[in-house]
Amino acid sequence: MNKNTSLPTICVHAGEMKDMNGSPHTPIYTTTTFKFNSTADLLDVVEGRKLGNLYTRYGLNPTILSLEEKLAALEGAEAAWAFGSGMAALVALFLSHGRRGIVCIGDAYGGTMELLSDLLPELNIPTYFLLGDELDALSRFLEIGAGLVFFETPTNPTLEVQDVRKIGDIAHEYGALVAVDNTFASPVNQNPLALGADFVIHSATKYLGGHSDITAGALMGSKHLLAPVWIWRKNMGTMIAPDVASLLARSIRTLVVRVGQQNAAAQVIAETFEGHPKVARVFYPGLPSFGGHAVAKSQMKGYGGMLTLELNGTYADAVHAMDKLRLFAIAPSLGGVESLATMPVTTTHHGLTPEERMRRGISDTMIRLSIGLEDAVDLIADLEQAIG
Repeated sequence: MNKNTSLPTICVHAGEMKDMNGSPHTPIYTTTTFKFNSTADLLDVVEGRKLGNLYTRYGLNPTILSLEEKLAALEGAEAAWAFGSGMAALVALFLSHGRRGIVCIGDAYGGTMELLSDLLPELNIPTYFLLGDELDALSRFLEIGAGLVFFETPTNPTLEVQDVRKIGDIAHEYGALVAVDNTFASPVNQNPLALGADFVIHSATKYLGGHSDITAGALMGSKHLLAPVWIWRKNMGTMIAPDVASLLARSIRTLVVRVGQQNAAAQVIAETFEGHPKVARVFYPGLPSFGGHAVAKSQMKGYGGMLTLELNGTYADAVHAMDKLRLFAIAPSLGGVESLATMPVTTTHHGLTPEERMRRGISDTMIRLSIGLEDAVDLIADLEQAIG
């Protein structure tokens, strides 16, 4: 693929091997180990002079290498590593590049928050937290040595939009690296590396996978910066399995079509419920009234399939509405072809104290929606009958 190749073409063709039997897609190599014609050939691969197939736990497997070439092309990166989950990708990144200290800006997935707040400090890795409107304090943590700035944009679950360029400029001034979780946006809507980030992380379970049938993660960046991450992935045993890699490559081929429809439906649904008498607020970057709309417009090509409704009323009212949904499934996760609904207070941010949720603007009446491929008219009808 050259630099002018369009994203739909990249999704279909990047990384695909020419199969001797005529398959248009890379076959699944469940092989554990690969043989060589000579010791010299083996050493060329082991010592890095040639890229080749060696051992699947190392990622040196043709199905996995094919997928990683496709993943890198999605974000315009030099390289990509595939993992068994998005959390596995984050752990490897934090252990390889975050040991001087990690600054997390804004809201993040509950598992990420637990990793940063509870587990990494046990390894004497300093972690610091800033709300999205506290960027003025970022330089203070960089001055004392923090070497990695991490954030989601849009965030989970308030869809807050972080300014990638601005944060990148501040971090790089102090020699720190910037890692962006691009799961909510997907490469269709946003490319953080082009905006100045050093790493892009995806829970590939979500939009990249898109069918709620795999668990996987991805990390993209330069070859130089990804090199130390590879060692952690290899020795922690967090490699993606070849059959999962094949399913992920399959799903990426339809990524642009899926996300385009999800973008359009989410926009219509957000506009429909803005001002609804039973809805206190709609969180969606595509609404001109949304606080982060201007930044989103400057760095995103589409506004995504995720939105959050904050209902008027009580926690019990929100639970009642959730339980009346018929098309939306009550389930965590996101990005699949089916629409899902979840309350952050019961799932993704259940582990935070009420005080911390309040500080982050996460209320007891929030319902986070992952818009699938159903007709927007049908989804609106389902929400209207549930909200009442």
